[in-house]
Parts: sequence; C-alpha cells; structure tokens
Amino acid sequence: MGGNLDLIRATYEGSSSEENGRNLLAALAPDAAWTEAEGFPYAGTYVGPDAIISGVFRRLAAEWTGYRADVHTYLEDGDRVAAFGVYSGTYKATGKSMRATFAHLYLLKNGKIASMTQYVDTAMVQKALQPAGH
Repeated sequence: MGGNLDLIRATYEGSSSEENGRNLLAALAPDAAWTEAEGFPYAGTYVGPDAIISGVFRRLAAEWTGYRADVHTYLEDGDRVAAFGVYSGTYKATGKSMRATFAHLYLLKNGKIASMTQYVDTAMVQKALQPAGH
C-alpha cells in the first residue's frame, strides 16, 4: 500500500471521529474540491477546508446521531484512492435511521487531497429524511 492510501485510511480509521476530522483537515489541499452527490442532503461542491467542514461535516454532526462512514474496501491507483463502505446514522429531525452504501473517489496531488467525489445510494438516505407517513 502506498502513502496516498495510508493518508485516506487515516481519515476514516482514527480512534475517534475527532481524530478522523483532524486527519482530514491536515490532508486537504487549500483549494480541495469536495463534491457531495445529487440527492444527498448536502449536495454540491465545496471548495477549501473551511467550506468543506462547515458545509458538510458540521451539518452531519448537528443533524445526525451516530453518523458513521465505515469503509470495507480501499483501492489505490497512482494518485487516485477509492474508499467503499456503508453510511449509517439516525436523522435527528425524523428519528429515522439509515444504512446506505457509498464510494468516495479521491484525487491526490503532492500528498494532499485535491478532490473527493461522493457516490451514494441516496434513496436510502432520503428515506431517513422523510417524516413518518411519507
């Protein structure tokens, strides 16, 4: 395994979500582009660590209980690393929990994350966002 894969692995497999967050911040390039999939609650592209943290990660922490991204497979191909896994968590506004498969494709340049593109089963996430009876 190469350094790029180790860098990405550390953003998922730290001893706590806080450690994962610190590892991610340290790994992001100043102009990193982070794209959340259409149909995901935070869909869109966020550029730079501040926008990524406030637009995605703070919202995940505030709006979900027990939100996790558990990776089961990593693939490395030069400057690209893919992580495949399962999201889980409970949406606070509805009390509904979900499990959804995901893939994250990272592009690394000079040992930093230049971009991440999320692919996710958004139908499973959307079910958790819908109030009961919908």
